[in-house]
Amino acid sequence: MNSLTAVYTNAVQQLKQKMNDDINDYLGRHDELPALEQYLADRTQFIDSLWLNIWLNRAKNSVSKTDKTAFLTERGYETENIKRKLLNQLFEHEIRNYPSFDAVQWLQKKYSDDQPAWQQTYETARKKYIQQEKKRKLLRKVTEAFSQMSDYQKTLIYLSIRYHTALKLSQIFAGSDKYLSAPNGELHAVGKLSAEDYFSAADLFTEYTGNVLYIDHRHRYIEYETFRAVIEPLIYAETYNTAMTSFFGQLNDTFFQQYAELYEEELTRDALAEIVADDVNDLVDSYLAVMEEEIVADLLELAKKPFDEATHLELYTKSVSAREQRKNDRALEIAKKQEQEARILEDIFGREYSPPPGRNIHYVLHIGDTNTGKTHRALQRMKAGASGLYLAPLRLLALEVYDKLNDDGIPCSLKTGEEEKETPGAQHISSTVEMFSEKEFYDVIVIDEAQMIADKDRGFSWYKAMTKANAGEVHIIGSKNSLGMISQLLGDSRITIRTYERETPLQVEKKPFQLKQTKKGDALVCFSRKRVLETAAALENDGYRASMIYGSMPPETRKKQIHQFINGETTVIVATDAIGMGLNLPIRRIVFLENEKFDGTRRRYLTSQEVKQIAGRAGRKGIYDIGKVAFTKDIKRMKTLLRQDDFPVQTFAVAPTNTIFERFQKYYRDLGTFFELWEKFKSPKGTRKASLQEERELYEMIRGTEIDARLPMMELYGFLHLPFSKKESALIDQWRETMIAVAQGKQLPEPKVTGSSLEELELSYKAVGLHLLFLYRLGKKTEAIYWERLRQEISDAVHEALNNDVKTFTKKCNRCGTALAYNFRYPVCNRCFAAREKRRSLFYSR
Repeated sequence: MNSLTAVYTNAVQQLKQKMNDDINDYLGRHDELPALEQYLADRTQFIDSLWLNIWLNRAKNSVSKTDKTAFLTERGYETENIKRKLLNQLFEHEIRNYPSFDAVQWLQKKYSDDQPAWQQTYETARKKYIQQEKKRKLLRKVTEAFSQMSDYQKTLIYLSIRYHTALKLSQIFAGSDKYLSAPNGELHAVGKLSAEDYFSAADLFTEYTGNVLYIDHRHRYIEYETFRAVIEPLIYAETYNTAMTSFFGQLNDTFFQQYAELYEEELTRDALAEIVADDVNDLVDSYLAVMEEEIVADLLELAKKPFDEATHLELYTKSVSAREQRKNDRALEIAKKQEQEARILEDIFGREYSPPPGRNIHYVLHIGDTNTGKTHRALQRMKAGASGLYLAPLRLLALEVYDKLNDDGIPCSLKTGEEEKETPGAQHISSTVEMFSEKEFYDVIVIDEAQMIADKDRGFSWYKAMTKANAGEVHIIGSKNSLGMISQLLGDSRITIRTYERETPLQVEKKPFQLKQTKKGDALVCFSRKRVLETAAALENDGYRASMIYGSMPPETRKKQIHQFINGETTVIVATDAIGMGLNLPIRRIVFLENEKFDGTRRRYLTSQEVKQIAGRAGRKGIYDIGKVAFTKDIKRMKTLLRQDDFPVQTFAVAPTNTIFERFQKYYRDLGTFFELWEKFKSPKGTRKASLQEERELYEMIRGTEIDARLPMMELYGFLHLPFSKKESALIDQWRETMIAVAQGKQLPEPKVTGSSLEELELSYKAVGLHLLFLYRLGKKTEAIYWERLRQEISDAVHEALNNDVKTFTKKCNRCGTALAYNFRYPVCNRCFAAREKRRSLFYSR
């Protein structure tokens, strides 16, 4: 192998160079010439290990994969389809046995018959060693002298540092913005920096300046500059200038003469700084630590006085003597504030989230797997009651129950955040769970999908409904793993538990599914809107009619898509995991086209609960007596997830209530303080706080504006809490514009409605939905009628667009738009990927 031979030659050359360096070092440290045999006796083991290290490193890193494969093949290894890691391990193992270079023989040949050469090598090495020792001795004297600088000298240097830092802080507070880090990692300004907010310089040093220090595009990471990064170079520069000037002048002429003789050049201040660089850095670190202890108010006062060594020394001495007392006073003030804050936190939040005592209500728990008739049984009981309330996790399910009861001759009204439909004479209401009010009494209340009590953002709505329901009977529908938590919450109340098992067994197919194997009654599941459209288009091209379901689809459109499937107008469904929540359809087989999903933070494997929730939709008694489940890969792993027991729900989510806001307003009047206290509040054991992340981000957009000033706090929080898609920038802008109109008492701006594409229609639907949320919250029901009608028209248009677009939809590269095959694994084409990697390599090589 030519490449391995070349590597071997280069390794030998590198070894010889290293050995020559080792010989010079070895000989230079001896007062008398040691024999070659003595050197070999002392260093042979080192030489052997040196060769092995050089040889292995060069061979592993310089030999190509092709040559490694050929090398191993010659030695009888099977290398077809071998992974790179194993290939490298086998190659390293084999080249350890490759004939080594006999370095001892080379040395003996070089010096044994040439004693004068050995003698000359020694004399040169010894002379160089002595010269280096003189240099080291001289440099040690310099560093010792620098380290012995008196405390008084160090203090004088610090006075200059202190003054220039004070000037810099004065500039910073004169015009710098204050930045906070958003949950997405980006910074946003929240006003101006105020010196009153900072006691010591250390408090300021952790604040962001707003400037970017470093961007890691590969890992999407941004590092931002802090004020410490601004002050530290200033302290270093002042230390260097002042200390070097002072120290350079203290050195005597003898030292300069010795330095010139040894280095054959004059000593400069820069050369001196290089000699004592470590000591200067240590001094800078000590000054920085002292600076962090400085009181910001003292430094700002100092900046007003011209620098005078004697005056500033006196001011510094007074500041140091008074500092401890001020720190103690500050600590006492903080402790007192913390005690007061703890009492306030306890008063506001402490009593709110304890499970209530037993109540005179009959709770009926319907516990079981998906598609077992739980909701049907509970609704039958609600329909028999004189009045009833159904609480759904989704607007679609609320609509479905609303239609079902009215079709069955039971007048039922609808109430969600975006719409209210009052049916004359109705004593029954179908509602989303967030709309629950404890004030009204009902004969029967049905709470669906109760396991969602564990959801970190929405779970409190289920907690509130379960524990504050005002009814004769409350039917709670949940998964098996939620039973323990629900029973614990209901305490000593009268509880009846009804368990449900699937009557149609699930059967997992043994072979990986391929799209060409699609059959009538299949539901194909993936985890993005784009993948749903791509799959539906591929099926249409193969002669199938497909219904589609995904999360951002208007509920009315989803309802039409479902009815097409039920009525046989379409033969298959392509859906996201939205299919797993409360939709009972005549599905023969659930097919998982993907085993992973992006959860908003990262791409991860599906959980056992998610697999079961979705797979449970397969099979419909009387139509398909066996529900089938198929996967495209990892069948063994997915089958295990489908069969395993879920972990019990251990916690429930808590969120702010009206009572909490009422208590809060005894102490404060602004939402900024409320969010700060919510962050500090430690929720009771067995609970976790709602993050309120979206509410906080919206509030930061209008904090300190007329919206914040004019609207009552609880009313403002209600607008922050509106359930709309806060990831859509257009909706965020619409929300802000509408909030301005609300604050100014003006007519609400109309939402933007466009319809040139499916995406625009869906966004228009959401925009009208947000407008309706405002109208209903402001009590403008008459005005809402027009917008509900328009939203229905948009929903119809979405339905038509879906049916039309899917016939021509093609999978395209996200960057250049090139058409891609349906089963192409990546979102960008190979050409765009190669171009991106080339740009990245150029960026990282700079």
